[in-house]
Amino acid sequence: MPYQPTVFEQTVQHFPWNRFDPLVRKYGLDRYDDFTARKHFLALLGGILGGQQGLRATTTTLAPNNGVLQRHRGEAPARSTLSEANRNRPAELFVDLFHELMGQADRHLRRSLRTAVRLIDATHLNLGKRMQRWLGLHQGKVAAKLHVVFDPSAQKPVFFELTPAKVNDITAAKTLISIQPGATYVFDLGYYDFAWWAQLLANGCSFVTRLKRNTLLREVEERTVTPGGCVLSDRVGLLPQRLASTRQNPFQQQGREIEVRIDTGKVLRLFTTDLTSPAEEIAALYKERWQIELFFKWIKQNLKITHFMGTNENAIRTQIAVSFIAYLLVLLLQDRQQLASSPARILLIVRTHLFVRRPIAAMLDPGWTPPPRNVATTAQLSLQLCN
Repeated sequence: MPYQPTVFEQTVQHFPWNRFDPLVRKYGLDRYDDFTARKHFLALLGGILGGQQGLRATTTTLAPNNGVLQRHRGEAPARSTLSEANRNRPAELFVDLFHELMGQADRHLRRSLRTAVRLIDATHLNLGKRMQRWLGLHQGKVAAKLHVVFDPSAQKPVFFELTPAKVNDITAAKTLISIQPGATYVFDLGYYDFAWWAQLLANGCSFVTRLKRNTLLREVEERTVTPGGCVLSDRVGLLPQRLASTRQNPFQQQGREIEVRIDTGKVLRLFTTDLTSPAEEIAALYKERWQIELFFKWIKQNLKITHFMGTNENAIRTQIAVSFIAYLLVLLLQDRQQLASSPARILLIVRTHLFVRRPIAAMLDPGWTPPPRNVATTAQLSLQLCN
């Protein structure tokens, strides 16, 4: 009988293992360590896919399934061993692994043919009192910010970074995020910085954002809009020439203001450098920004990044990186299924049957039948009868 891999094995088979060992060597790891980076990664991934919260729950769940991990050069660790690895092994290794898998996902996931769209936003993460030393706090709420650049067409993150909660969104964008030339960026008022807007334009990018109430265009040219729609006005003009501090505004290019009434009745003033697309398309593009909010909600609820397996920055960055890898693996699993299934349903099946030896397709479709096996005919299997 052929070997039937577990659901965990079916999930990790989509990972680019050929890139794992070169990255380990790049960081000079595993020379004198029995608990290798591969064992560390598989243990964290197993805990995250299994929905475990905390070190004790993760190690307790993995221990009875040590044989499955060993098939992939893994190992069910002790609690202290996993804790020490989270604290000391460089999180940059797992961030690089995330980027390697992201490159593979780009080749496999179905994508739109339109210009690349990137959504930028940040979300707060509550860390607990034990993280006060990293954040430099002595009292009050202990939190960090997770900054993400999200690709809505492939429904995947393309960049993330963790900072203390006191770091402004625009500060992180200007110092951490690498601008992709030619992309269209969509962001909210947290990234209200005319100098950064000018930098996006210099890289051949367009963007869609909101205008503050006190920002009025000058040299305005009105455009006609379709009556009765969500678009109330469409005008082209220039931003204020001077800033509040009397400095010259670095963004001197012509832009476009579109007033839109959303479903709640609220009126939004959108601003974009796209002077040619229909106003309705610009409004729809800004509406896509909510996909990154849904992504934040999804990973917090399903990948449990509200509870961390460590008390220092390295451990938290490591867990977030492996959580994003788990998310991409779920997307790749979803892409390979013939039946339409949401990522949440795929993850639920993976979580509840992680070490069950059964095809994922069979659990998605009760009427699933395995493909016929090709039995090779050889001379040894033939029997010649004489008369």
